[in-house]
Amino acid sequence: MATIRQVRQRIRVAKNIQQITNAMKRVAAARLKRAQDRVQSARPYAQIMREMMTDLARGAGQAVQHPLLAVRTPRNIGFLIITSDRGLAGSYNSAMLRRAMELLRDYDKERLRLYIVGRKGIQFFRRRGFNVVAEFHVSNVGVSFTEARDITRAVRTEFENEQIDQLYMLYTRFYTPITQKPTDVQLLPIQPPEAEAEPAQAEKQDYIFEPSAEQLLQALLPRYLEGQVYQALLESLASEHGSRMTAMSSATDNAGKMITTLTLQLNRARQAGITREISEIVGGAEALKG
Repeated sequence: MATIRQVRQRIRVAKNIQQITNAMKRVAAARLKRAQDRVQSARPYAQIMREMMTDLARGAGQAVQHPLLAVRTPRNIGFLIITSDRGLAGSYNSAMLRRAMELLRDYDKERLRLYIVGRKGIQFFRRRGFNVVAEFHVSNVGVSFTEARDITRAVRTEFENEQIDQLYMLYTRFYTPITQKPTDVQLLPIQPPEAEAEPAQAEKQDYIFEPSAEQLLQALLPRYLEGQVYQALLESLASEHGSRMTAMSSATDNAGKMITTLTLQLNRARQAGITREISEIVGGAEALKG
């Protein structure tokens, strides 16, 4: 059985852990609010961009030629996987890496080229012998569009140089602070969004393109690609902060429960010690009387 000194030491350790996890929870909550606002602000832009691409694709027809639309026989496959630089974020990284491994099992390991965002993913795939072609690190405070552009430029160059024939992106979509879902999408070649409007509704739409719809589409395709990567980075960052806030909140509560249990154990040990001392005093007094 632990001594009183050992129990007190455990209580001090638990209180220190509780203070740390509580501080991390508060920091994550503050960052989550900013990240969530940015996600909600970026989603309408992504939706409007998709609608614009749909209209332009309908206007340009099948005549559009662009390197980002090139469909080739899939020999070398690329995966852009977004993880975090730090841990202590609950199941955020483990869920993403588990989903990534499920997808990678379907491909020949020698034909895979990985582009990893975040130290956790880099370490995970390097230890398992995967071909990590490029490593990226983004700010965990706030993702900038410049960082998204740099990542997009790297994977776009690989695709245009025919180092890869297809590129998939894996990121964590944010729903609520306690709900995030690993998501995978085909990033390259870009698949022009299909017309979603009904034929009758489509006939009512009348656009005048200046310059032509094909020229606009060719100019907007790289921007559309950058927007997809930027949106994925924002979603992943908000998911990371949400998962970390939830995990640190649970850790803080568990530390509090442990402190309560240890305090009760300490009180019982102290009471047992006092009772034993009283018994010894009474026994000594009775012995002196005898």
